Amino acid sequence: MNFFLETIKVLLLSIWYNVESFIHLFVPMKKKNIAGEVVLITGAGSGIGRLMAQEFAALGTVLVLWDINQEGMKETARLAKQSGASRVHYYLCDCSDKNEVYRVADQVKREVGDVSILVNNAGIVTGKKFMDAPDSLIEKTVEVNTMAHFWTYKAFLPAMIANNHGHLVSIASSAGLIGVNGLADYCASKFAAVGFAESVGLELLATGKDGIKTTIVCPYFINTGMFDGCQTKWPRLLPILNPDYVAKKIIHAVLTDQVFLLLPKSLYFIAALKNVLPMKQGILLGQYLGAFNLMDTFKGHAKKQE
Repeated sequence: MNFFLETIKVLLLSIWYNVESFIHLFVPMKKKNIAGEVVLITGAGSGIGRLMAQEFAALGTVLVLWDINQEGMKETARLAKQSGASRVHYYLCDCSDKNEVYRVADQVKREVGDVSILVNNAGIVTGKKFMDAPDSLIEKTVEVNTMAHFWTYKAFLPAMIANNHGHLVSIASSAGLIGVNGLADYCASKFAAVGFAESVGLELLATGKDGIKTTIVCPYFINTGMFDGCQTKWPRLLPILNPDYVAKKIIHAVLTDQVFLLLPKSLYFIAALKNVLPMKQGILLGQYLGAFNLMDTFKGHAKKQE
């Protein structure tokens, strides 16, 4: 009897959730008010981190900026104040160093208060074939792109759990969903970041902490300089993304509690195909989309820091 009742419940709720999703194609999701929330953004000294800071600032938040680039953070802070942030604080922090993350996190708690929106945005890319990448760069990639998320969660999640309120944002990558030739270490770090964020999100739901939301962002190449030189084979299908557009979409996803954000929209279809196509057909599709040659003209920028 329990099997029968639970099956009926799942079927009915599944129908309703699909109807609800269809309705939201025409009726926009209600946006939550985050004025006064403390937003911490890692990698805030440039690129998407800076643009997100400006977008959050316009919503009346208190901003906490982390980066290894002091001058970059100063400029982001100036722009954020112009955009309307109620307060802006910035701290030098190497997110690859666990002890430094914990130390600076304690300083933030003392000087600013509990962080309620955490945006793990800092990232690096080596841009080298796996066998050509020095061990030190591979380790650094995992430390920044993956392990830093562990340490920031450990530092700021307890307060969110205590209040059953917060939002965890992981700026991952489409390379965290689909393997790419020439990005072995980067893909591994981003796959791990996606799995980590998704798993912790489920853990929070399972323990009744449904007031803490999770947003996982998986964009294609963004025109920030991090992947300078990379070209896309079919720009209408997979365009190099405009940073301002990406930042606005991320903020919208946060305000509407969207769990997964893939950019461009064609990635939803491509990611779904990966899981249903035979392997040979998947490889054929990858070759057609240019996934085997995306990194052939990679240059990156000097610091490769986003």
